[in-house]
Amino acid sequence: MKDSLSLKGKVALVTGASRGLGRAIALALGNAGADVAVTDLLIEGDNYKREELERYSFLAGHFYGTDAVKTRETAEQIKAMGSQSMALKMDVTDREEVTYVIGTIEQELGPVNILVNNAALMDNFGKLEKQEPDRWEKSLQVNLTGAFHCSKGVWPSMVRNRWGRIVNISSVAAYMGAWLQPSYGATKAGLLGLTKSLAIEGGKHAITVNAVCPGFIETEAVKLYDKETLDRIRKLSVLGRLGTPQEIADAVVFLSTAAASYITGAAIPVTGGADLLAF
Repeated sequence: MKDSLSLKGKVALVTGASRGLGRAIALALGNAGADVAVTDLLIEGDNYKREELERYSFLAGHFYGTDAVKTRETAEQIKAMGSQSMALKMDVTDREEVTYVIGTIEQELGPVNILVNNAALMDNFGKLEKQEPDRWEKSLQVNLTGAFHCSKGVWPSMVRNRWGRIVNISSVAAYMGAWLQPSYGATKAGLLGLTKSLAIEGGKHAITVNAVCPGFIETEAVKLYDKETLDRIRKLSVLGRLGTPQEIADAVVFLSTAAASYITGAAIPVTGGADLLAF
């Protein structure tokens, strides 16, 4: 691997990494040589109150106790690649917990050089008149404020070390909107504003901040859609298929390397052309 594409000696923190995009990103960073802290609300083998999880997120409640949750397994796979890794429970809405987890990572792995803000809710469906204020607030807390908490937590060490990479996982919904998902579209658009603002501030410290905007990706959550919906989604892409988590992970890894050192404040669509006027 070229030195400019290697992450050897770097420490990465990935949120929402028990499955889907987060898990693929954590594995890809480990494969590129980074030591990786794999964090998620869910850790396999830990006990939770299902009703509380379901109030937090329908998907968290749905996947709890299933083989889809692979936080510890992901960390073990990264160790098998030759990198260091640890699995940690972290609720990005809890500022104190975020601070504690980042401190633990710094003690065990070293200062965080790469932060991937991936944790998100996408299960608040409904027309505006049916939207519940508490569900809106929870989406805001996880999708946007969570990224703020984590970015603020790792920022001081990045400034001290004059090197940092923050990659926010936004969405094509940030600039196209999302049918029946006003909180998802709004919070993902908010991430783009946060990305650009932090990129301006981070420039003088050699910290780059970028966003990746996935289109329709074949994650465990998307696979829950019925066949008719999935067929319709595939037709939205000019490539005629869903994306893979690995294709998002590859974009994140690139933005984390020295090869991308002159890219900052960017919002990079990885959509298979779903955002093109292909009609």
